[in-house]
Amino acid sequence: MINPELVQRQKWFVNQRFGMFIHFNSATFQFADTVIEDWEYAHENHDEPRRFPFDPKNWNPSELDCGQWAKAAQSAGMKFAALTAKHHEGFSLWPTRYTEHSVKNAAIQRDVVKEYLDAFRQEGIEAGLYFSMLDLHHQIGRKKCTPEDKHFIKNQLEELLTSYGEIPFIIIDGWNAHWGGPNYEELPFEEIDEWVKGFQPQCLLMNISCESTLEHTDIVFYENAAGQEIEDSFGGPGASCNILTKTWFWRKTDSTMELKSTDWVLQKVEDANRHNVTFLLNGAPNQKGLLDKNIEERFAEIGTRFVQLKELDDVPANWLYRAETSPRHYG
Repeated sequence: MINPELVQRQKWFVNQRFGMFIHFNSATFQFADTVIEDWEYAHENHDEPRRFPFDPKNWNPSELDCGQWAKAAQSAGMKFAALTAKHHEGFSLWPTRYTEHSVKNAAIQRDVVKEYLDAFRQEGIEAGLYFSMLDLHHQIGRKKCTPEDKHFIKNQLEELLTSYGEIPFIIIDGWNAHWGGPNYEELPFEEIDEWVKGFQPQCLLMNISCESTLEHTDIVFYENAAGQEIEDSFGGPGASCNILTKTWFWRKTDSTMELKSTDWVLQKVEDANRHNVTFLLNGAPNQKGLLDKNIEERFAEIGTRFVQLKELDDVPANWLYRAETSPRHYG
């Protein structure tokens, strides 16, 4: 049986059309001038030793200004945003009670999650969060997810869902994914979905897991920057994401590089929206905690040409069909 409240939330998200993905975390400092792209993939997947463990004292965004990010998003015509509250390395951008590996032990001890949420809400932009189950620092991944690890994950999700007001969605990464993270046998989707909905029933749980069904997610997610393309037959509800630079996290060469064009961005948005898929464009703050000037300018240029698409009048029939026939329980 279809859950009509969930269908309405899915429709709401698809109608957001265009949003900002903000990759800002330990990798901003760890990999700004290394051969590593965004995280130590080989450690999780090829048993290589960690080469870049992160010391919280190295977290030092001395000019952090989430308001600048929010104004840039608004200038681009974006209606929502997502911040990497915790990425695969395991560093938490809020002063979590459950680990010392967080901003509470950083050189700059500011609650980035709170500042981000406050700034985007002030600009009228729906602000959600990204959270990685894969956690290299705490050794939670495809090889290990103990009951204690599961409690740790659930405790951190509870903090995010009970400390900052309404969270419209959480994007989960590194969970039964090709690139690593705990599997569904050790960490069932249904258990986490029930946990999240128990605190915030309206919070969409989006899982970046490379699956094209709604069995383990509220929104099908395509990591377009990794080559995941939307199937021609797909009718939503979905999300797709991509980058203006070469990596998700800021690199020292980003401030002077030639970014992908406004035409490219608008085509991506249009192609995604045609399939009832909303599009997230990444904006990666630098080590000062600011968006580079070229990113600000590109966002503003996008906004001058971006025409907000009309909201859907009805949920597409094939979307309802997917929900009704999915193995996942809907009501």
